[in-house]
Amino acid sequence: MILELLIPMLLCTLLVAVLYSCVGHGGASGYIAVLALFSVAPEVFKPTALTLNLLVAGIATFSFARAGHFSWRLFWPFAATSIPFSFLGGYLTLPSHIYRPLVGVVLLLSASRLLLQKNQGAVRTTPPATPTALFIGAALGLLSGLTGVGGGIFLSPLLLLFKWGEPREVSAVAALFILVNSGAGLLGHLSGVQAIPGYAPLLAGSAVLGGVVGSLLGSRHLPVPTIMRVLSLVLTIAGFKLLLV
Repeated sequence: MILELLIPMLLCTLLVAVLYSCVGHGGASGYIAVLALFSVAPEVFKPTALTLNLLVAGIATFSFARAGHFSWRLFWPFAATSIPFSFLGGYLTLPSHIYRPLVGVVLLLSASRLLLQKNQGAVRTTPPATPTALFIGAALGLLSGLTGVGGGIFLSPLLLLFKWGEPREVSAVAALFILVNSGAGLLGHLSGVQAIPGYAPLLAGSAVLGGVVGSLLGSRHLPVPTIMRVLSLVLTIAGFKLLLV
């Protein structure tokens, strides 16, 4: 990739990592959006996004767990089925004419979720029934493996919508959920690792820097609704590009 395009891509990756890590997410859908906006080949999307997701989600997991917000009781039933299904989804390779619209829809759904998300105060929560969590975990794991999205961007709104966890607890659970699913999906897509571009280390550096900065900024209570609207715009543009081009 020529330098004139690489520098803007690195800056966009940095921005995505900062914005997503502010709310406890790894940013895979954002990285896919950046790759799509810069017309990178679709076969690069999944392995590159999962790799960057691992790095940023790892930072988020450490931060939230250290702060004492993690709930093993809430996490384990979702993860128990999501990990093997994410591996399966990573192993499967969809044709471009199927993969592009699927990822496009995922990005648009992610954008709508981000746009509609609102801050929540203290709520009374009840953990989900184990069979329900196991089923949802399997579905999100398969989707995350197929598309290269860690799944947290879908798990978080479900946990909040059904009042299965408090906001900070949800962020902590989603961070580790993203981490384990990204790892499983990448392992299932080991053959795709060969498709990771040569400039991936530079993208990784930008993502790590953004993850660290975003975690620090998020702890100081930046206006999350504004962040969500910006992310929603980026995802919407990239989603329509994948669907229409």
